[in-house]
This record gives sequence, structure tokens and C-alpha cells, in this order.
Amino acid sequence: MDWLAPYYSWIKALHVMAVLAWMAGLFYLPRLFVYHAERAKVGSELDLTFQVMETKLLRVIMNPAMMTAWGCGLLMVGMGGLDFNAVWGWAKLIAVLAMTGAHIWMAARRRDFAEGRNTRSGRTYRIANEVPTLLMFVAVVAVIVRPF
Repeated sequence: MDWLAPYYSWIKALHVMAVLAWMAGLFYLPRLFVYHAERAKVGSELDLTFQVMETKLLRVIMNPAMMTAWGCGLLMVGMGGLDFNAVWGWAKLIAVLAMTGAHIWMAARRRDFAEGRNTRSGRTYRIANEVPTLLMFVAVVAVIVRPF
């Protein structure tokens, strides 16, 4: 991985941009789900509009951003950019794994809406909307402040 060392700053910049785009999607998709669950009847024009918005957000923005964030992150880990001898490195990894789990959960909920079988309330999605914020807080504090 030494040949990548001169590009570390570029990889890190791409990682930060991808994380920003991914987080924007993780914040926005559950908010769409709140309105979809509370205002759209299955099969209505509004239901179909929400489905288009949710699908495009997930497939065009969130999935590529997540994959880019993971790819760049793994490259930086391979270049020694994460200290697994310290708690902060593990905290960051666990937060990112949990964000990935939240992403997968949201993708499954999008499928539920697309198949007309959503059973969750707007309240569930309001709570889900807070999870990425908490995970982002853990990841950023772990990496920047390194309190442990």
C-alpha cells in the first residue's frame, strides 16, 4: 500500500465527501418515510411519488456514497489511518458498522413501501431519523477528539 501514500490526502478528501453524501441520505430517507407513512395511501399518486424519491435517493446517492466511503475508509485503514490499538479506532469502526446496518434497514423499509406492505408508523421513522445523528456523533468524536 506504500504506492498509495502520496494520495492519502486525496483518498481522505474523497472519503469525507462520500460520508457527507451518505449521511445526508441517512438523515433524509427516514424523513421521507415519515411523510410517506403518514400521508400516502397505498397505490395513490402520492405513494408512487414517494417511492420514486426514496428509490432514487437510495440507489443514486446513498448506495454509491456508502460504497465510496467504505472503499476509501478501507484504503486508509490499510495505510495505517485507523488505530486499532486504541479504543477510538474500535468506536469509529462500530459506529460505521451500525450506520451500515441502519442503511440496510432503511433499504428494507423502502422495499416494504414499494410492495405496499409498510406496517411501521411515522413515529418509528422519526426515531430512526435520530439514529444516524447519534452514530455520526460517536464516529466524529472518536476520530477528531479521541477521548479514549
